Amino acid sequence: MHKDDDEAFADNYAEREQAKALREQARAGGLRFEVNLPPTIADWLLERIERGVYAHLAEAVFFILGIFRDLEPHRDLRDELVRRSLQALTDNRKPPLTEEQLKAELKRVFIEPRPEPARWEKIQR
Repeated sequence: MHKDDDEAFADNYAEREQAKALREQARAGGLRFEVNLPPTIADWLLERIERGVYAHLAEAVFFILGIFRDLEPHRDLRDELVRRSLQALTDNRKPPLTEEQLKAELKRVFIEPRPEPARWEKIQR
């Protein structure tokens, strides 16, 4: 854990306690969870499944999280990837967003109501 992580997520005590309570069971049987993806990431991911890059959603999540886990010891690389991703978001705008504008846009995206999301159903074989 990075020294700033404790402060960055200091308001999620209930989630931390839930994670602590589930760890032993997850070590034995894995973890199943639901996630809501923003439209652009959902489209990107579904397009790759459609093309056959990933066989199904679970494989994609498993692979992508594995890469992120492998980057964990290399905090400097992870931070650089995040910095470049945020920079690309601001650079692609005409005119580029300021840091304050970016924060306001992210807040709007996460607070504003959205249409009902599509729901992935696991196909039983």
